[in-house]
This record gives sequence, C-alpha cells and structure tokens, in this order.
Amino acid sequence: MPETIVLLDMTSPDRAEKLRALLPPGFVLTHGTARGDEHMKQIIAEADYAISGQVGVSADVLRAAKKLKLLHKWGVGVDNIDVAAAKELGIKVARTTGSNAVPVAEFTLGLMISALRYIGYGHAELKKGRWATGQLPGETFMLSGKTVGIVGFGAIGKNVAKLLKGFGCTILYSKRQPLSAAEEAALGVKHATMAELLAQSDVVSLHCPLTPETTNLIDKAALAAMKKTAVLVNVARGGVVNEADLVVALRAKVIAGAAMDVYSVEPLPAESELLTLDNIVVTPHLAAMAADNFAPTVTRMFANMAHVSRGEPVPPLDLVV
Repeated sequence: MPETIVLLDMTSPDRAEKLRALLPPGFVLTHGTARGDEHMKQIIAEADYAISGQVGVSADVLRAAKKLKLLHKWGVGVDNIDVAAAKELGIKVARTTGSNAVPVAEFTLGLMISALRYIGYGHAELKKGRWATGQLPGETFMLSGKTVGIVGFGAIGKNVAKLLKGFGCTILYSKRQPLSAAEEAALGVKHATMAELLAQSDVVSLHCPLTPETTNLIDKAALAAMKKTAVLVNVARGGVVNEADLVVALRAKVIAGAAMDVYSVEPLPAESELLTLDNIVVTPHLAAMAADNFAPTVTRMFANMAHVSRGEPVPPLDLVV
C-alpha cells in the first residue's frame, strides 16, 4: 500500500508532475486545489506526510490529520507552522536547512540593485508607454562601494556577503552570537549592533527568522535611524517590518526606497498601500524559486520522508521537532 504525501499549497498540474517524477518508490503525491484551512483539513486527513511551501499550518489543520508522521517545510522558515502543536500530536517537523541560500542570496542582490536604480519603476512606466528618464521618483545609486548591513547571518546572510565582496562593499552584520575573528576575516564582514548597522548602512538587508524578538524589528524608530539615501530589502518574513510604518517612511522620503518579497499577509492584498508607492520594488515571495534548485531540494525532502517510512531518524540538520 503506497504512502501518501500531500503538498498543502496549490500548484499547477505541470509542477505536480515534476514532483511526482522525483518520488521514491512506494509513495504517491496529491496537492491542494483551493486556499484556506478548511481545504487543508480535508486533504491532510488521510495523508502520511505533508509539505508546506508558503501556506501556514495551524494546530486545527494538524489535528485534522489522522495518521500524519511528518510535516516538511519546503524551505527553511517554520514561523507559520504551529510547531508546538505538532510536537504535542507526535508529528515530526523538518525543513531543508540551507537549501535556498544561494537562490535567495542572488535574488537579494537583484532587489538591492532594482531598488537603488529604480529598475522596477522604469520597467512599469515603459510598459505603460512612458519614457521615464529624467522623471524618476528619486536619485539613483550604485551598489559598488556601498556599506551593506545584513540583519541575520545564517546561510542566506553569509551567501549575500560572499556575493557582495565582488562589489567592493563594506559589509556589516547583526547576529546574536558574533562570528570568530577568523570567520569574519574570511567573509570580509564586521559585526555591528543594530544601532550601528542602521546608522551606517546604505542598504539594510533582512535575513532573520520571524520570532517575538524580531517582530516589527524595523519600525518607525528604526527607519528614522537609517540614512535618508538608504534602501531597505526584506526577503526574510513580512512581520519583521512594520508595513504601516514603512509606507509612511517611504511617502515622506525618510528613506530613499525599499524592496519587499515577503509580507505580513500573503498573498499581498490588492488594496495594500505598498502597491501605491513609486519608491518600492515588490515581488510575490519569489526569492527561493529557481528551476535549477528544484530537484535537489525536492529530492532531499522526499529522502527525509523515506527515512521516516523506514523507521530511521530525520538527519539532525533538517529536524525541527
């Protein structure tokens, strides 16, 4: 009797077939066809394993699972999964630690340059038939030679630092436990307090997990502490930035611009004030998506499920609870 894996997110038939092509023997795959907890409760009920891409998984959804052995995050962040409820119910939770570090780091640099050079604005205006040269919302700046502050310095933050070295940037990082002097020298980075990082950086790039400590980390006060010519990039989690404060700051030109790939509510509502601003680049949670990273990440997820199926432990690097 094959075991069932359910992808809780909606997906296209083509993508579902690509997933099925990578399944280990003895597994079948189903997936979501609608949004919302009620649908997820239905499709998780008889599943042996579940995958969460971008959808949150509540305690109510987990309680609807009658035989779930493992909930696997497709990616890294588990802030939108009720991990405590999973542990209470005896459901293992895993993730693909570090799997999206390079794609997200590359995307981050793309957002930095887009925000600094008004690439998104120019693109949107030209598609409307408007030649915007000389009519940009603000001054444009190069990334080369700038000071970049990286908030959160795990696998993604370190890969951003590696890429920035080619631009001759001064790289500051904020992390609860600073690296050793040797590690800092190898990466060409310097530890800074948040106050120092905000005051000195031309680009502030967010790569920290969403926790009680980081919720609304970037608020009115933090934005006011940044340079007026600085840009903010968020590829971490939406809740790290107070979006209402950001809208006010961008309108008042407290900072020059921003680029956002993640939001406190996803999908981003069509009426969001973020969409009314000219000095922001917005993308729909795309940073981790790269076709050439698909097979390695999915194969690793399925391998973790196969471990559980055989009664073996999930590798410590990927196990959450």
